[in-house]
Amino acid sequence: MTIVSIQQLPEKEVLQFFKEHWGTTEMVISSGIYDCSKLDGFAYVEAQKKITGLVTYILRGEECEIISLDSTVEGKGVGSSLVQAVEQQAFANNCTKITIITTNDNLHALKFYQKRGYFLVEILQNAVAQARLYKPEIPLVGNDGIPIRDEIRLQKQSVSY
Repeated sequence: MTIVSIQQLPEKEVLQFFKEHWGTTEMVISSGIYDCSKLDGFAYVEAQKKITGLVTYILRGEECEIISLDSTVEGKGVGSSLVQAVEQQAFANNCTKITIITTNDNLHALKFYQKRGYFLVEILQNAVAQARLYKPEIPLVGNDGIPIRDEIRLQKQSVSY
């Protein structure tokens, strides 16, 4: 398995991955509205070039924000490897912090990022209501029956690699 820039992959495969796992390429969060297929990112691919994980990010001055992360294989280090690739890219671009925004129901993401050195730095109460004004198909209830209301911003200070 290999990590490659998503720009090295056929656009059709990247679009298909997003549609299968997110329903769309569009991500609406408090930091903006993004077409993930147009962002920088990395993919974890198998020998047959099948995508098993994908991360997208955006660089803004000294900040790098991870916009999306998805892995089709749990517990094999795919997500961790992709996040490390983004962190290395952020460091190479002189970023001093890396952020991620997730929703209050995504306990898996909260656990995942905190285990990798990210800290909760902000709770954006009822931020998802604002996102629903633009993207009404965002569900009202998410993982484990938890109402989706708030966004949580996590941050990690850049480390050298």
